[in-house]
Amino acid sequence: MKDPMLTAALAYAAANANETGAAETPIPGFVIMTATEPSELQRLILQPVCCLVLQGSKRVMMGADVFDFSQGDSLLITSDVPTVSEITVASADEPYVSLALDLNAAVIADLMGDMPPTRQHPAAPVRVDTTDREVADAAGRLVRLLDRPDTLPVLQAQLVREMHYWLMAGRHGDAIRQVGWPDGHVERIGRAVAVLRRDYARPQPVAKLAEIAGMSVSSFHQHFRSVTSLTPLQFQKQLRLIEAKRLMQAEGRSASQAAYAVGYESVPQFTREYGRLFGLPPVQDIKANRRKAETVAG
Repeated sequence: MKDPMLTAALAYAAANANETGAAETPIPGFVIMTATEPSELQRLILQPVCCLVLQGSKRVMMGADVFDFSQGDSLLITSDVPTVSEITVASADEPYVSLALDLNAAVIADLMGDMPPTRQHPAAPVRVDTTDREVADAAGRLVRLLDRPDTLPVLQAQLVREMHYWLMAGRHGDAIRQVGWPDGHVERIGRAVAVLRRDYARPQPVAKLAEIAGMSVSSFHQHFRSVTSLTPLQFQKQLRLIEAKRLMQAEGRSASQAAYAVGYESVPQFTREYGRLFGLPPVQDIKANRRKAETVAG
């Protein structure tokens, strides 16, 4: 017997999903994602988000770190870090299904005022864990509201708030609280990250990025690393290398074409840095990924 939340999510997606498999809902920031086959590598440019997998499996990569998650797991991304993703397990009989809820900084800040203060600890920007029972319960009730649109104006806000509460009360609390700091480091670093994402192929002076974030250079370095786990230079380098990997794997570009497209002037330098990040030189890495994909498909 199927999980009622999965059944409701599949029914809503069948009626509302677009060509990419995304079914937008009337609840702001709440999307149901579906797929009937494994996907190619996709760039993942996200605001802070929580993703609950109801069926199938997905992989998210942040540099050399690989996060695999499947039914019963949650992915939490609390800052805009360089990542790519691919759906790894999906079929027509058992589609990949997940719920994605954007983390709302205003709701988090309001809850922080009502919840007991906690001691802040550094938190990784990408995390995968088993979905807490209370989070799954709130998400299920949110999905079931979609079949009763007349209830949304009355109940959606309190259910979104409840889901944020259980996320903050659980193992991800420290990471999520950072999102709610008013004019906090996450928001200010986000301004610099937006520039890096937009112009990753061009050199970006750290002094300019610090000015955009409204910080001194030394403070910017410290907070950039605490938010993203990377230095600004490492962040830009990973953006370039991750995009190059996607260009080779998803679009069939050669290593030299991908290197120049993302801003490298030296193919040997690109090959060295790619190998340090992904563990293999570009051509070998892409061949290995294709063999893995064929094994999963077979």
